[in-house]
Amino acid sequence: MARVTVEDCVDKVPNRFELVLLAAHRARSIADGSAVTIPVNDDKNPVIALREIAEKTIPPEDMRESLIHSIQKNVEVDEPEAVAAPLLPPDRRSPVLGRDDQSSDSVVDVMTEEQLLRGLESMTPTEPSANGGPNGGPRERDRGR
Repeated sequence: MARVTVEDCVDKVPNRFELVLLAAHRARSIADGSAVTIPVNDDKNPVIALREIAEKTIPPEDMRESLIHSIQKNVEVDEPEAVAAPLLPPDRRSPVLGRDDQSSDSVVDVMTEEQLLRGLESMTPTEPSANGGPNGGPRERDRGR
């Protein structure tokens, strides 16, 4: 097994702290089942990651992007540009909620509170039990009041 030192990798990733972050992230991805790009030779995952960095089998920029993506909580989604997808002409677009044709809306009756009260007062009960008692009179408990 060839011995891998930090000095073998510093010329590929100049910042030692970033080198440690990238190698640790790569070692974790190897442990999770990522494909190894060099012969394993019974090496452990951190040594394999450092050897991959030293031999440049995986570009450091790709490892950096993968590390950043794994840390992000809200991943940005690239929205298509306006030029990439032209809009339909207005006559072929489907109506949008709140912006559709106002003439197709149904007319709603408007009633004031006074009109509503007068309408309720004019309604008469049709059944004798609606007045309270079985014979149309007041209930037993209401007679003494």
